[in-house]
Amino acid sequence: MRATYFQRTAKLYLTSPEESSIRLMLVCQKLCHLDNFGPNRSVRNASSNKSTTFNCNNPQYLAIFWMDFFVLVTTSLAFILLYGVARLTYSIWLKPKLQERLLKQQGIRGRPYKLLVGDMKEFVRQITEAWSKPINLTHQIVPRVDPFTLDNVQKYGKVSFCWAGTRPRLIIKDTELMKEVLANKQGHFQKPPLNPIILILSRGLTTLEGEQWSKRRRMINPAFHLEKLKGMIPVFSVSCGQMIEQWKKMASLQSSYEIDVWPELQKLTADAISRTAFGSSYEEGKKIFHLQKELISLTLEAMQSLYIPGFRFIPTKKNQRRKKLDKDITSMLRNVIQMKENGMRTGQTRADDLLGMLLQHNNQCANGAEGGMTTEDVIEECKQFYLAGQETTASWLTWAIIVLALHPEWQEKAREEVLQVCGKEPDFEAISHLKIVSIPLHEVLRLYPPVIALYQHANKDTKIKEISLPAGVDITLPILLINHDPELWGDDAEEFKPERFSEGVSKASKDQLAFFPFGWGTRTSIGQNFAMLEAKVALAMILQHFSFKLSPSYSHAPYTVMTLQPQHGAQIILHQI
Repeated sequence: MRATYFQRTAKLYLTSPEESSIRLMLVCQKLCHLDNFGPNRSVRNASSNKSTTFNCNNPQYLAIFWMDFFVLVTTSLAFILLYGVARLTYSIWLKPKLQERLLKQQGIRGRPYKLLVGDMKEFVRQITEAWSKPINLTHQIVPRVDPFTLDNVQKYGKVSFCWAGTRPRLIIKDTELMKEVLANKQGHFQKPPLNPIILILSRGLTTLEGEQWSKRRRMINPAFHLEKLKGMIPVFSVSCGQMIEQWKKMASLQSSYEIDVWPELQKLTADAISRTAFGSSYEEGKKIFHLQKELISLTLEAMQSLYIPGFRFIPTKKNQRRKKLDKDITSMLRNVIQMKENGMRTGQTRADDLLGMLLQHNNQCANGAEGGMTTEDVIEECKQFYLAGQETTASWLTWAIIVLALHPEWQEKAREEVLQVCGKEPDFEAISHLKIVSIPLHEVLRLYPPVIALYQHANKDTKIKEISLPAGVDITLPILLINHDPELWGDDAEEFKPERFSEGVSKASKDQLAFFPFGWGTRTSIGQNFAMLEAKVALAMILQHFSFKLSPSYSHAPYTVMTLQPQHGAQIILHQI
């Protein structure tokens, strides 16, 4: 009997298209007007001018209603699913293969695309193997620090590609092509899309693009003019002086003293940026940067895991801790900014630190056509001070100490110059005359750059010279490989030869673009003069008071965690002069 009922129902359902369309109308009406839907409904067909009456309480028509509803829902879901599958297939397979074919058609070689993961497995394998053991005391560090990029260039040439997941990444080691990318005349290149997790650290200048970046750069730039930075040298001296006094106390207990300078120089640069950024609010700045250091550590830990969109919003213990740290840092910075603004307004505080100079210029811009930055913008730039100003300079100074410990002849030359030129504490005049100190610092920056590569992203279809690039391609400019390239630096490229910089940076290599540790073009680092002054002051004061050599416990193991760092520390033996 049940079979007969459903057969009748199906027969009713599979009648004329006219009645089927009427029933579909009734389905929609019943869905939209359930409260007003009576037991009988008459529907007139416009083409035939006939009226059809349906008894909506009839079990047969109720069955038809639910069957129509089921077809409507399943058809919609099937369409959505089909569309989603098509989009997914295009994103993870068809688009990468089309991009791969376009690159290969232009003679660019690279690794074949692997579904979803790209070259991640190979990258992790090579890095894990390279970082598993230290190397000999040599400056040939590229195979350990960046084995994957080196392998790609050696196999496929100066212009080659690999895969960052589903995105092709073009590795460019050709200086002429690099100029095109860095000049960015058409505005088609920007930084690659950032992992949303890292944006919790700062949304400051380095994360901006286009007109937003240009406007913010113009507002911040005056605070980093060399004339303004001259006043920072006494502040650098105070920070460095405190560190040296602590070292003296430790060294006074014995004729020589072993110390790991990597954490020491991290503390030095954190102290210096706290003082130069916040001036009279220095202690509050130290607390903020202490919290920011913890936030950086948690963020880097999260970035080493597989990225799952939206996972950062799940209230796990670490996600909640990151959220609280960000909230506390933002709140403390807002208080410091308000105190500084109030002090400047009443004349109780001078604009002689980075924050003060930034606020002073921002107030001037606020009255102009462009307008100034909001308090939230200033907060993000304060976060950026620490990110950009602490880790990179600490890395540079650490490798300078290690390299000068390896090359005592240059350590002695630099010390002689410092003792001749500088007084008890170096001032700007003395620092500007330290030529011998400057050239080994540049050579260390060449051999051990804090940032080993620059990254760009093509946001539109574009061309570099004769190479056509589809939108979505990432670009890697491998600074470390370029800095160690014999074609650009000569056969002694892997050797410590500071004299190559004796006639200036522009004449140190065969190509002016072979050395760009602070970037190149319009996006050159705004803090390069700040970093150079701080490094020269710190190195000069250390040389004034100590000689040093590498400890037998030191293991030569450079690797990258945001910056180029000594994996097992930087142990040296200090001798007080």
